Amino acid sequence: MPSMDFIYPALSGSLGWKQGDEESKWAQKAIETLVKKLKKRKGVLENLQYALTHPNEPSECVTIPRSLDGRIQVSHRKGFPHVIYCRVWRWPDLQSHHELRSVECCKVPFNSKEAEVCINPYHYVRVDYPVLPPVLVPRYNEYPIPSNAQEASGEFSNQSFQENGVKLSPDGSLQPVSYQEPKYWCTIVYYELSSRVGEAYFASLPSIIVDGFTDPSRNSGRFSLGILSNINRSLIVENTRKQIGKGLHLYTVSGDIYAECLSDSSIFVQSRECNERHRFHPTTVVKIPPGGSLRIFSNRQFAQILSYTVTQGVEATYDLIRMCTVRMSFVKGWGAEYHRQDVTSTPCWIEVHLRGALLWLDRILRQMGPSRNPISSVS
Repeated sequence: MPSMDFIYPALSGSLGWKQGDEESKWAQKAIETLVKKLKKRKGVLENLQYALTHPNEPSECVTIPRSLDGRIQVSHRKGFPHVIYCRVWRWPDLQSHHELRSVECCKVPFNSKEAEVCINPYHYVRVDYPVLPPVLVPRYNEYPIPSNAQEASGEFSNQSFQENGVKLSPDGSLQPVSYQEPKYWCTIVYYELSSRVGEAYFASLPSIIVDGFTDPSRNSGRFSLGILSNINRSLIVENTRKQIGKGLHLYTVSGDIYAECLSDSSIFVQSRECNERHRFHPTTVVKIPPGGSLRIFSNRQFAQILSYTVTQGVEATYDLIRMCTVRMSFVKGWGAEYHRQDVTSTPCWIEVHLRGALLWLDRILRQMGPSRNPISSVS
């Protein structure tokens, strides 16, 4: 039988991957899966090939049937089909459907919820996110940031609040403080009940997996909890760890952060920024079922909260530290609907420190200077 490459050279010839690597093999498998779906439909593969070879010309929709959950599976990885084929042929660094919107000429885009969904990669464009506006902060004289403020910022405190404040002009003018993207966008700390286990994980790639497996490499895109040992591990913790499985997918899109449950068991999330956005109680815990996803942090919303809160004083601004940390438990939930009232009562959980937001808040607090009232970890 003639090879697929020979019959449809544009399908594999337009790949944006380095040939031979793991992602290239996955992309090739995705193409083969698509060809099997389309080859019995007259003219559809030709329409796709035309779209790929004439990217600046109008092209027809290329559709496949929509599955029950909207996803397809390629080599043990599930995803939305339009995202998969936009990754294959246009943007290898694409992480999520949140980064895409359809063009006007597309008749059955992914968000239309029709029985068919268009996977033509040139019927979607990548969303451009505007730069976050700076927060305007009053300028003050030189004062030290209280040393006991370190206690409230947890894992991040050693880096955020270890120096004195900076020398600033006493003229009372407003100083813009802009968001700066850090080298590592988050730090993840793993806990079993109230005990921290293992070292912190620093995430540099925009997409990471936290799973229950035993990958010893600790590569930059995967944090495997299965390799972490604890001599005091209880039976309930051991049994819970066995159910983590594929765990969760954390990814960031222009400062917004999403969590997707890959496990066969639910994950539970407490995010004060997310709760504020949905007008929930600040300590609400949200359940994400298997296959579900949630935007757990919005940088743009946080910027608006920051801009307002700096007008309310240092204490109110300092309190936003709690918005920069997200707690997530595996398998077992906690909160008002459970007998476990605190996350430290759950067998396996992680604390995610959002370093970009923490650094921004830290620089704003230094700009604001000291509180008239002493700040402490219990104030």
